[in-house]
Amino acid sequence: MALTEAMLGYGSKFEVSTDGGSTFDELLEVFNITPPSASVDTVDTTHMRSPGAKKEYILGLGDSGEASMEMHYIPGSASDLKLIAIEAARAPIMARITFPNGVTAKFNGLLTGYAPNMPNEDKMTATLTFKVSGATVVGSEVAPSNSVLPSVSGVAQVGQILTVIDGVWSGVPIFTYQWQKDAVDISGATAATYLPVVGDIGGAITVEITGANLTGSAMAESAATADVIAA
Repeated sequence: MALTEAMLGYGSKFEVSTDGGSTFDELLEVFNITPPSASVDTVDTTHMRSPGAKKEYILGLGDSGEASMEMHYIPGSASDLKLIAIEAARAPIMARITFPNGVTAKFNGLLTGYAPNMPNEDKMTATLTFKVSGATVVGSEVAPSNSVLPSVSGVAQVGQILTVIDGVWSGVPIFTYQWQKDAVDISGATAATYLPVVGDIGGAITVEITGANLTGSAMAESAATADVIAA
């Protein structure tokens, strides 16, 4: 059974830029982030001869929605002063959410709400709301990195399928594979599985994984199997 890839939100960041994305300032003491939630309008195209007397629709324009966050409210802090300045400027900013695995979501938005809350017997907090303008761009700010090596599952025997287990990576890479016999590439063996053949008998099988994203790439190699045996 495969291990779950579920993650905690701990380690996420929310940053803002007022110079078009050249520099970003992190908003500190954030404890809850709601990324943009997109929706698409529907346009009623029903006419007098609509089949079955049923309404018909087509998709209209998309709306990238809103993003919001909650933070500890610290009057006079760098984050507080930054948000006050953004609110006063009444101009779009660029925001960047960085998730714990290095994936980012960037969007242009307008600060439509900065609401501090100062209860008598609890911590002070503030809620921010950004109206997203245009599309949200999802990508990665970090090159892939491997922290747990890949491994090979299965019996090293002719006719028995071997399967690669990718290991643990950051940077959300796309994987490519190269199987090897005794550290020499096996021609055409570039899938996530490999079926040993008679010519592999007596040799140890490994697999190299290359993880790549828009920022870069990294390679990791599995430990070798036992020597391949006959069927």
